[in-house]
Amino acid sequence: MQAPLPAIEVGPAERSDRLTLAGGRVLAWREWGPERGRPVLLCTGAGMSSALGLDREVLAALDVRLIVVDRPGLGGSSPDRRKTLFSVATDFGALAEARGFADLPVIGFSQGAPFALALAAGGLVRAAAIVSGQDELTFPDVYRQLPAEVAVMVDAARTDHVRFEADIAAIASADWLSTMTRVMSGPADRAAYERPPFAPLFRQSLVEGFAQGPRGYARDLAIALAPWPFAVEDIAAPVHLWYGAQDTSPVHSPDHGVTLARRLRAAPHVIDPEAGSALLWTRTRDILAAVLADG
Repeated sequence: MQAPLPAIEVGPAERSDRLTLAGGRVLAWREWGPERGRPVLLCTGAGMSSALGLDREVLAALDVRLIVVDRPGLGGSSPDRRKTLFSVATDFGALAEARGFADLPVIGFSQGAPFALALAAGGLVRAAAIVSGQDELTFPDVYRQLPAEVAVMVDAARTDHVRFEADIAAIASADWLSTMTRVMSGPADRAAYERPPFAPLFRQSLVEGFAQGPRGYARDLAIALAPWPFAVEDIAAPVHLWYGAQDTSPVHSPDHGVTLARRLRAAPHVIDPEAGSALLWTRTRDILAAVLADG
């Protein structure tokens, strides 16, 4: 018998701000938790803006200042036609430097995982937690495990990313991605994602994520599915891996992070047998405590 689903307590952001980057682009973000708390950066999932945070009571109890940034082309952040995993990491690093966020840990959720790992690879964060994270799907041991429909997408992204982005942009929208998330989720995750207060904030994050059109999401997808511009094995910062055994998404990790854990340096690896992809919200306290203790 499955355990009762823990309540997901989230609410609107407490603060928001923008930074003008060199070259004139704008980077937008939101914050939750104590303003003088320990800063933790969250890289959001696919197509999401910064509208969805974590449980404010947990953030207050752990003295965490959660910073959720809109990636370029999503939400309130300016598009970047040259966007790569490393360029986004550089943007986030500029934000950290401008605001004096020292010893910053990062959490990468779902499609945010490659961006979080790019920050770690670039030496811009002291520790990372990958939660329900997308693996490097072109890596041979991972690619061999992919469902056929996901392998086709990976092949398209790495052989002709311009056409792939155009094809995705032609069909993608907030409604389309919301439907895809629901279809790819198992019963536990659908129950978590479809009830308040989570559901309206998740919906808001997708609507905002596509407010500038689908190109920002299409670019994110293309660079996340293509080979990553860094070797996971070379990441020196400690990385924690968190996966739920009930996560049925075919675009996360086909082996719930087992291959990724082997490639990283002694990465603690949790596979929660009762959880799905929503464990970022159902196990927030554990995830934050672990990443704060590292480094």
